[in-house]
Amino acid sequence: MPEYSEGMIAVDVALENVLAGVTKLGSEDISVGEAQGRILAADVASRLTQPPVDVSAMDGYAVRAEDVASVPVTLTQIGESAAGSGFAGEIKAGQTARIFTGAPVPDGADAIVIQEDTDSDGDQITMKEAAPIGKYIRPAGLDFKAGNVLVTAGSKLNSRNIALIAGMNVPWIKVIRQPRVAILSTGDELVLPGDPIGPDQIISSNSIGLAAFVKSNGGVPINLGIAKDDPESLRAVLSSLTGADMLVTIGGASVGDYDLVKSVLGEEGLDITFSRVAMRPGKPLIFGKINGIPMLGLPGNPVSAGVTAALFLRPAINKMLGTSATSHVTETAVLGRDLDENDKRQDYLRSTLTIGDDGALTATPFDRQDSSMLARFAEAECLVVRAPFAPAISKGERIEIIKLDA
Repeated sequence: MPEYSEGMIAVDVALENVLAGVTKLGSEDISVGEAQGRILAADVASRLTQPPVDVSAMDGYAVRAEDVASVPVTLTQIGESAAGSGFAGEIKAGQTARIFTGAPVPDGADAIVIQEDTDSDGDQITMKEAAPIGKYIRPAGLDFKAGNVLVTAGSKLNSRNIALIAGMNVPWIKVIRQPRVAILSTGDELVLPGDPIGPDQIISSNSIGLAAFVKSNGGVPINLGIAKDDPESLRAVLSSLTGADMLVTIGGASVGDYDLVKSVLGEEGLDITFSRVAMRPGKPLIFGKINGIPMLGLPGNPVSAGVTAALFLRPAINKMLGTSATSHVTETAVLGRDLDENDKRQDYLRSTLTIGDDGALTATPFDRQDSSMLARFAEAECLVVRAPFAPAISKGERIEIIKLDA
């Protein structure tokens, strides 16, 4: 591993420290109808058998298979079975009952002749096709049985398994509580979108983007607003931190005279684990705990904030949710242009992705990688990862990437 100066630590070491500093949250009960995207905290077992009885898979006629073994044959219709209104009688020799999809199969019947294979004349129904035992019948329990565990703890719930849980007659489920992530921007230069902008001010875009990022990754963002570049303003905003599971600050983490996060939060109880990471962008990254609450201090440059959120905030949220996705998910792609050798910091190059006719991915880093260029970051689809001191690499060689998907 390279030796780092300036108090920097390696990206992997920084991530280990972040993950060690957060814990899985507890559970809460919610309605199954509100469970989209939530992480299941306990196995869910069915409260019923589905279907509860033998039902028809088609519209047609319920028959005894032995009565239609030789066709054509004419049977007498003695009733009708519909979904929610079954036929209470019994099918005997020479008899049939009209039946509809999903309707209970009457006693005595053991096959279905579909409607297209019949002719009717009043209650006289001519069967033109044979039907062996079980034909077009969905047996009781075909889908699942009472007591079957069909969705397990740790599952991220989507529309399909939510529908399944509802079909299991389970109205309430236990899910992991969503992490409440407080977001604090710092800087006299920041104003909210739509507010009057002074000659030396910029829009606070990071807080808006990070709130969306937190939400898309399963957390609940709490926007604490913008703290000015003075200690009292920062302390005043921090007073509303109660109830948060994690604090994320934006800016104020560097070494300038107005970068007050470390000093002021230190006075308020911040215990810093690290404050420099050997990466580009994102070197001035802070992690620690303030009064027991994990705190991640992101750089103020928009790209630096976005990249460090992808690399550190997402795994931290996943750890709190109890999922296994706490490491950087990487894959390989073909490099779209030549790259020079790298220096001592791990590099994350914003890049586009294309898919060739053969299905191969090609990642092409932007020529300019300035960490203030938000428009380019919005265009990026992945990060090309370059290890410290990586040698020059040519177009067409394979490189490691991390997709940007949130």
